[in-house]
Amino acid sequence: MEKTELKIRVVGEDVLRRKAKQVRQVGEEHQDILSRMAQLMYDSSGIGLAAPQVGIAQSMIVVDIGQGLYKLVNPRIVRRKGTQVLEEGCLSVPGVCVKVKRAQWVCLEALDQQGKPLRVEAEGLLACVFQHEIDHLEGKLIIDYAPLLQRLKMRKHLEGLKEKNGNERVPKSKTEPRRL
Repeated sequence: MEKTELKIRVVGEDVLRRKAKQVRQVGEEHQDILSRMAQLMYDSSGIGLAAPQVGIAQSMIVVDIGQGLYKLVNPRIVRRKGTQVLEEGCLSVPGVCVKVKRAQWVCLEALDQQGKPLRVEAEGLLACVFQHEIDHLEGKLIIDYAPLLQRLKMRKHLEGLKEKNGNERVPKSKTEPRRL
C-alpha cells in the first residue's frame, strides 16, 4: 500500500480547527507518521509540528529545538509555572508572527512512539513549543492570541493564504481570540 505524502496544511483548512482525537493504541502506522512528521518538520526548518498540521486529526506531535527529537502521542500539560512572552511563528500560518504569553515551565505526560508512558519537564523555548503544538491539538492557532488591531492588520494576508490554498473564507467567529 502506497503512503500518502504528508504536507503542511495552511490556515483556513478545517482540520486545523478541529480537536484531535486521542490515539487508543500506538501502532506501527503511528510510528511511521511520527517519523514522517519529524522529517517534514526538519525539511520545513520548523521546531515543532502537530498531526493536524499535516491533515491527521490525531493527538501526536514532534518537537526538536536542537536538543533532541521528541515524538509524543496524546500529550497533555499537567502542571505549569511562571509566564513568558515569546514571538511565535507557525508553519501553518506562514508570514505571521504573534507575541504569545505562555507558561515559562511545563510538565507534560504523554506516550512515546512505542506507546510507553512518559513525563517531560520543559522550560523556556522548549516549554513554549510544547504549548504551541498542544494548542494545535485543541484547534488553536497563534492568530487566536493576536490583539484585535494585529488581527485586523493581518486579515488581508490570511485571506490571501486561504485563497492561494483553495480554502473557503473562515467565519469571523473562528478567528476571535481565545484565552488560555
